[in-house]
Amino acid sequence: MRLFDLAERVAIVTGGNGGIGLGMARALAEAGAAVMIAGRDAAKGAKAVKELRALGAKAAFFAVDLTEGGSCRAMMHAALREFGRLDILVNNAGTNIRKRPEEYALDEWRALLETNLTSAFACCQAAYPEMVRAGGGKVINIGSMMSLFGASFAAPYAASKGGMVQLTKALATAWAKDNIQVNAVLPGWIDTELTRRARKEIDGLHERVLARTPAGRWGTAAELAGIAVFLASPASDFITGTAIPVDGGYAIQG
Repeated sequence: MRLFDLAERVAIVTGGNGGIGLGMARALAEAGAAVMIAGRDAAKGAKAVKELRALGAKAAFFAVDLTEGGSCRAMMHAALREFGRLDILVNNAGTNIRKRPEEYALDEWRALLETNLTSAFACCQAAYPEMVRAGGGKVINIGSMMSLFGASFAAPYAASKGGMVQLTKALATAWAKDNIQVNAVLPGWIDTELTRRARKEIDGLHERVLARTPAGRWGTAAELAGIAVFLASPASDFITGTAIPVDGGYAIQG
């Protein structure tokens, strides 16, 4: 359907070299978009680009420090040099350190907020003028179930992901007049390298997730494909400021 056609669109996906980010990058590429994958690990980035090109997509990698505004602006300029425009920004890059709240050093708190939240704001600021020049755009911010729920082992991560939802609402309000739609996706418990590590670190996590999730299983990165294409495409042109769970029903359980 043309509503979901991303031909001639250009996307940047931060943290797009693995997990949820790569799943979304793959989906955007399959829908016709050229994709720039941005991250720190050049080897993983090259592997992801090779995978996207094998699908017939235009793809490139840019090594970026997302916590530094100048590096984010350089990433936008690289996308323009490579593909000529920018239409879609997926703010997916993130990390976590799991401890009880009283055990975090302030440097750990700052690092998590910088990586998970400040970087998204910096990327949005850098993308804004290019989207205005293109006549509009789509920003997809990746939140989490921790945008909604508390967890004893994730205070700074939850703060950053809650902030991502409020940032989404603020940007959606400010940029609607520019034909830029800004939405958030809240993945549930998705089977990735990050959550596999969580299962090793947190006793009983696997069993609790299965017990609460009506679907009765962990999700896969591929199951974020549909929401990525929808929010990046003309099909969502009158949808902005939302935070959409993709969680197998986890969030609806009391």
